[in-house]
Amino acid sequence: MLTSLNVIADALPYLLLGTINTAGIVIGAMLLGLGLGIAIAVGLVYGNRAIRLLLGFYVWFFRGVPVLVLLFLFYFGLFTFLGLNFNAVFSVALVLGMTTGAYQANIFKGAILSLPRGQFKAASALGMSDLQAIRSIILPQILRLSIPAWSNEYSIILKDSALAFVIGAPEIMARTQFVASRTYQHLPLYLTAGLLYFLLTWLGVSALRKLEHRLRIPGYTHHGAQ
Repeated sequence: MLTSLNVIADALPYLLLGTINTAGIVIGAMLLGLGLGIAIAVGLVYGNRAIRLLLGFYVWFFRGVPVLVLLFLFYFGLFTFLGLNFNAVFSVALVLGMTTGAYQANIFKGAILSLPRGQFKAASALGMSDLQAIRSIILPQILRLSIPAWSNEYSIILKDSALAFVIGAPEIMARTQFVASRTYQHLPLYLTAGLLYFLLTWLGVSALRKLEHRLRIPGYTHHGAQ
């Protein structure tokens, strides 16, 4: 027991540096996914048939292919083929961002479809362009409505980020495996890694819940498309 505690104490600063990398991967992926998700959702709802088919294929592809396969496909395949020398951390954030963008697109699409259709028609009647109506009326509402589902997506992406070690990204799992392979204290070290992931999950979800309560409009409900 004492040996295990000593190993954890010695390795903790090293593991915490991996925690910073993991947090950077997750934050970068979620922000990229947010931008992609909103753009794709708007295209799926308001775009023409060609746009909907193209974006639908994007969603189908990234939702249908395992994250591990996507990491190998892009990092060792497409990025190398295109001569893009991205480091492992950036590559993981990029791939996870494109992946969560597909899932977030469905979240935002559902939020858009839940709004009364009359809002868009009223905006047009007031002389607003489609882009102005989407930016000023639709988006502020769907962002509020999507926070609960977005916090769930945060937890999923955080867990998926553990796969980053397979391409050499120095995040929590990679650093834990490195220390465990040299100290042979696998159980205490992987328990420590699990606690670090739990802490990041709790902090992120708690922050998003506070954001949800802060942005909640008293008495506001959505009734679905009418």
